[in-house]
Amino acid sequence: MIIKPKIRGFVCITSHPEGCAAHVQEQIDYVKSKGPIDGAKNVLIIGASQGYGLASRITAAFGSQASTIGVFFEREPANGRTATSGYYNTIAFTEKARAEGLYAANFNGDAFSDEIKEAVIHKVKEDLGKIDLIIYSLGSPRRIHPETGAVHKSVIKPIGQTFTGKTVDTDKDIISDITIEAATDEEIADTVAVMGGDDWERWIKALDHAGLIDEGATSVAYDYIGPEVTWPIYTNGTIGSAKKDLRAAAKRIDALLKNHHGSAFISVNKALVTQSSSAIPVVPLYISILYKVMKEKGLHEGCIEQIDRLFRTQLFSGTALVFDDEGRARIDNLEMKSEVQSAVAEIWPEITTENLYEKSDMAGYKKEFLRLFGFGLSGVNYDADVDEAIMLKE
Repeated sequence: MIIKPKIRGFVCITSHPEGCAAHVQEQIDYVKSKGPIDGAKNVLIIGASQGYGLASRITAAFGSQASTIGVFFEREPANGRTATSGYYNTIAFTEKARAEGLYAANFNGDAFSDEIKEAVIHKVKEDLGKIDLIIYSLGSPRRIHPETGAVHKSVIKPIGQTFTGKTVDTDKDIISDITIEAATDEEIADTVAVMGGDDWERWIKALDHAGLIDEGATSVAYDYIGPEVTWPIYTNGTIGSAKKDLRAAAKRIDALLKNHHGSAFISVNKALVTQSSSAIPVVPLYISILYKVMKEKGLHEGCIEQIDRLFRTQLFSGTALVFDDEGRARIDNLEMKSEVQSAVAEIWPEITTENLYEKSDMAGYKKEFLRLFGFGLSGVNYDADVDEAIMLKE
């Protein structure tokens, strides 16, 4: 079929398999261009099919020649409908890794479930023996709790008071004010249950109980802080509560891994166009302004550049990790430079619907959004008939 982008709200409901493959190849090429990384050899990535998780898997495999196991929840192609981009990304990654003799195993299912954890543990025992790096990069709006069976759904809301702020409709290119009511206690608890640290901790405990944590093993989860303009809806909102829970879990996981002479920490990464960030009010407008400023200053990085830098300068640099006062690696240091944030703050009150494309990099934002789904990649003929029904091989 000939596949074109079809956008509904903050999601593109079609994906292009050849475009996704080209996007994966671009990231592989970037990592290879930077040279080898003397890093982990058996890596588990929970949330491995898109964004930072995919970049982590690519960096581990093609930087360190690591064996990787990826866990994700993606829709397969069916009835003339394309698969999700993460599914095509995983096909491309797996084919390219195996073509270079690299081990790559995949689990497509509910990472929150005990069943997937047990299946992964069995696979590690069977094929790898032990794991020396666990990346937790899971992004989901919903979780079925493995013990209670309760269904928790996350919300993006402020806490304590109603929020009114500037946002952008990326479909219509209209800037307007948005008002969001404060979250209830139940909504806060549900968001923490989905996006907090409980599942990460369950993964580590399950691996430890099975005797699969290698000596010196590391585990990393990803976080975001951002500037004050995003705090009411992010850092001080329901997501922020979940991230506080994630940071608390990091300390407990770190204590557990120290039994294996290892460690766990949070990496605070830069704001980027991802499927998750596109759903958060205020954030797409902030990112479009940030992109303009950082590109003009020569400081811009995408997912793969961020994660490659994390691996080379923090995870496997051969020197002591550099953390902030709360024990977090700050890979967002370029975004949070005073010169960058002051430039963003200057633009923010001036931006309107009329000057959106002048004052921000909305064009770049939209381009990056479409690339998430395999559109707009060079060398891909988007008028050609392609096989959307390709399936992931075992």
